[in-house]
Amino acid sequence: MIVLSLQSGTSADGIDVAVVECSPLDSSPEPEPQPDPERPALGLRVLHASTVEWNAALRERILAVAAGEPLTAGAFCELDTRLGQAFADAAVAGIEASGASPELVVSHGQTLFHWVDGGHARGTLQLGEPAWIAERVGAPVLSHVRAADIAAGGEGAPLMALFDRLWLGADAAAAGRPLGTVNLGGIANVQLVRPDGEVVAFDSGPGNALLDAAVARATGGVLGYDDEGRLAAAGRVHEPLLDELLRHPYLAAPAPKSTGRETFDLGVVDRAVAASGSGGVSPPLPLPLEDLAATLTELTARTVVESIPATDAPDVLVASGGGALNPVLLGRLTALASERGIAVESSAGRGIHPAFKESLMFALLGFLSWHGVPSRLSAGGAGQPRIAGRFTSGRMPLRLPPPLAGVASVTITSTEPGGPLR
Repeated sequence: MIVLSLQSGTSADGIDVAVVECSPLDSSPEPEPQPDPERPALGLRVLHASTVEWNAALRERILAVAAGEPLTAGAFCELDTRLGQAFADAAVAGIEASGASPELVVSHGQTLFHWVDGGHARGTLQLGEPAWIAERVGAPVLSHVRAADIAAGGEGAPLMALFDRLWLGADAAAAGRPLGTVNLGGIANVQLVRPDGEVVAFDSGPGNALLDAAVARATGGVLGYDDEGRLAAAGRVHEPLLDELLRHPYLAAPAPKSTGRETFDLGVVDRAVAASGSGGVSPPLPLPLEDLAATLTELTARTVVESIPATDAPDVLVASGGGALNPVLLGRLTALASERGIAVESSAGRGIHPAFKESLMFALLGFLSWHGVPSRLSAGGAGQPRIAGRFTSGRMPLRLPPPLAGVASVTITSTEPGGPLR
């Protein structure tokens, strides 16, 4: 089955497009029992992966609305439509580049709000009308993939838990120890895969969101992020500001938990700067951008490592997401984790380009929902397994295959032909 996945993270730094072939594996040698056809071991082969840049004006609109700019009903409708059309354009580009015709498109959409109240997710909002994608591509589209988990009592995040359970469960069982992952997107999420196959998963706090927003504001939008961590490398961590940021109540909340840009926005930084600047703190605030970048980078690394409970501490933490391509952030994460006996490695060492792990996860999610397999997220939460998402029919009637009992495991069989993912 060929699945095309589309997603734009909380940083809205582009639409990630991946065309993935999902095929059952038959690797059990005779006379060993053959795999259960109702619970196949699944191989994921990446046929194409790329990132399509947002139109600058549309991205500015996304970030403004995510930051709280109010919308009329008409403006809301227009934004939903334009986002759907942009995702459709990206899907067509991925099909043309790969030469493959998808049987299913999975579109996560653009998150604008993740409603958390009383410590639990109550709703979530992703825009990008899927009918535009279905019309352009001609294939059915799976969208609104977080809502069912929230309605069933879960957090709707991190979705990465379902991928890591199948991808790393066998490795954790063989090691007899938890195996950890961290996805450093706009928000950072941590997954701890236990030897019994269960996963503890939660959002640890800010990933790149605060740093990206601070850099964009300070440069008037000329820079959208700290490229290669150069700003942070040139600055120094301002300890009073870091201490103030670490007092954010979300960071002390128990897992499982989820959050979003609406919780960690520039207001958090500004209030912490004001508080840490009182009482004659030296150097005087506001800080140079380089020092602010160093401090926010340290915040992400510190909160990821400190969020890992001692009871599930892994020997290895596999890093992915855009933040895993920032050598300063990855370096601080590595240094802090090593103090707890945890080694940090890139997902590239296990066959997945850090920038496209989420794309593979959404392709897997599409395969599961298409085959009627409920998705399980974090252990210890209140949510129940549910089939994720809503289907929008393509140009033909929607015909789902007979349901599977589940998927036994996931193996990455190859990356994009002809070279590394870009």
